[in-house]
Amino acid sequence: MTATEGNEQAYSTAEAVARRSYGKLVAFLAARTGDVAAAEDALCEAFAAALSDWPLNGCPANPEAWLLTVARRKAIDSFRSRRREIAPDDLGGLDSVENLTAESLAASPEADTIPEIPDLRLALMFVCAHPAIDQAIRAPLILQSVLGLDAARIASAFLTSPAAMGKRLVRAKQKIHAAAIPFDIPGRDELPARLEAVLDAIYAAFTEGWPDPGAVDAVRRDLTAESLFLARLLHELLPNDSETAGLLSLVLYVEARRAARRSPQGDYIPLAEQNPQLWDSEKIDEAEALLLHAGARAHVSSRIGRYQLEAALQSAHVTRRLTGRANWEQVVQLYDALFALTRSPVVAINRALAIAETHGPAAALATLDPLKDDPRLAQYQPWWAARADLLARTGDYSEAHHAYDLAIGLEPDPAVRRFLQLRQSTLPRG
Repeated sequence: MTATEGNEQAYSTAEAVARRSYGKLVAFLAARTGDVAAAEDALCEAFAAALSDWPLNGCPANPEAWLLTVARRKAIDSFRSRRREIAPDDLGGLDSVENLTAESLAASPEADTIPEIPDLRLALMFVCAHPAIDQAIRAPLILQSVLGLDAARIASAFLTSPAAMGKRLVRAKQKIHAAAIPFDIPGRDELPARLEAVLDAIYAAFTEGWPDPGAVDAVRRDLTAESLFLARLLHELLPNDSETAGLLSLVLYVEARRAARRSPQGDYIPLAEQNPQLWDSEKIDEAEALLLHAGARAHVSSRIGRYQLEAALQSAHVTRRLTGRANWEQVVQLYDALFALTRSPVVAINRALAIAETHGPAAALATLDPLKDDPRLAQYQPWWAARADLLARTGDYSEAHHAYDLAIGLEPDPAVRRFLQLRQSTLPRG
């Protein structure tokens, strides 16, 4: 093997391990060192060491175990450099990582299972939602520490700049370290207070993976599968919580439409133009059952949350599969309730598009006027795409062209860009 081939193989293997096992490795280390930030730092150093060692000596048969062994040593060195003593018991058996396999990591063997929470990644999510951590940064911290997303992707999910999100994450980790917030797995009675951030993180991860309709992007494909797995696991952990059922229902409804999102030629097909017969009936049936379960639990607790409403919106779209026509009146009512609950600009945009179907594009644009100066939307592609469509339907072609130019420039998906360009090309100029 040439040096170039060795480098390529090393980078490819490291990338695959990071994509497949980053959260598991951080969780494994943090559960034993008691320090999430230190576990992350040690693992990053281990990856750097791998990229120096593997091109020269070849990739190990068990790269996860190699990385854990090196990360453990890095963590010990870091602790010693801060003049802190480590007893062997403090590492909780990390000496045995040489015998660890990727399968055993995924399966969470009995010796490594944490009481109450059946998966280390899910446990780490609840740790990152500690009450001492600012509520606004809990979900982004989960996305970075557990699911391995970078600041740019996290920023996109929360409508902020990568630089601002990066600074917020650094400050959060500094606070965790300075305040000595421990890796303390919460008991079942503590989960409800931390649940919202975990739900938000799982859904943000799913939406980040969702733009890959053909499952050809390995990073996005793994992220979607991981999010669905964690949503199922969370529902199993808290089967009587209406919002966990709502989240799993929502994810299943959306995932059910995957096959209808592109034509055989790879062209983008918006929801309103999709063939409902291509939707996955098995996933829809499961989602419907979960939504009914969530509704029953919400009736008992008198609490209807965001994810139940989001799932109910998806269920309203399923009506078209059964009746042949869209149920826009119900969709608008649900968006009204969701916007009253969240005041989210993303919800406001989708609500406006539904209002356009019931009250016309001018009424829809009027609902968006209060958001025109919101700096979070300046680089948000769906904002410009929605405005372009509504402006075109009102006959304001000059402004519509401008909005289409911005939407096209901000869209990373070539198929969606072609769709927007085609829509723009049908508009008169001037």
